[in-house]
Amino acid sequence: MDNAQKRSQFHQALTFRHATKSFDPDRKIPEEDFAFLLETARLSPSSFGFEPWRLIVVQDRELRERLKAVSWGAQGQLPTASHFVAMTVLRGEQLAPRGDYLARLLAEGKGLPADRQEGAKVRFEDFIDHDFHLDSPEKLTEWAARQGYIVLGNLLTAAAFLGIDSCPIEGFTQESVESELKGHGGYDPLTHAVVCLAAFGYRTQDPRPKVRRPLEQSVGWV
Repeated sequence: MDNAQKRSQFHQALTFRHATKSFDPDRKIPEEDFAFLLETARLSPSSFGFEPWRLIVVQDRELRERLKAVSWGAQGQLPTASHFVAMTVLRGEQLAPRGDYLARLLAEGKGLPADRQEGAKVRFEDFIDHDFHLDSPEKLTEWAARQGYIVLGNLLTAAAFLGIDSCPIEGFTQESVESELKGHGGYDPLTHAVVCLAAFGYRTQDPRPKVRRPLEQSVGWV
């Protein structure tokens, strides 16, 4: 397959994707296809390679009903989606350069020698203090959320490439969703914040044609 064919297939996937408000409840995503989506998430990039995110896949129907009560933007998706996902990210307190998470990630996850671990921590400290001024736990949580949205974008695109519909959802009461998820799938609201929800499945009707701004309004060259 040459690049022209690859470009065509990729753009077809982006054109196919739309924010699906309800799904065919009788169609389920094949196990191997959803495993592909999860692997796509795992392989996604993050700033410094720190991976400050974790997905909670919500398949339990009773829990979905409780989430529906506190998720005004997921009324059609929660009852009908084949798979429903909560994107969670580490809270800022967990991302301290000298904290336990980074110590374990650098030593065990990445297998760095001690001198390189120290160098990574020093560089991250400098980034926090001087480059992006992430001088509060709240700002660090928002930084982590930006990493989560990279993962989310890859998930939505990969799903569209397979002909799977999706919908990212921010229409929910954050504290209430976190309370309902507590203890499910290893979720702990003390360490992780829920920053987005996403539904996956198959559409029941075709959407309206996609509308976007002209490219010249979205890109500047210098």
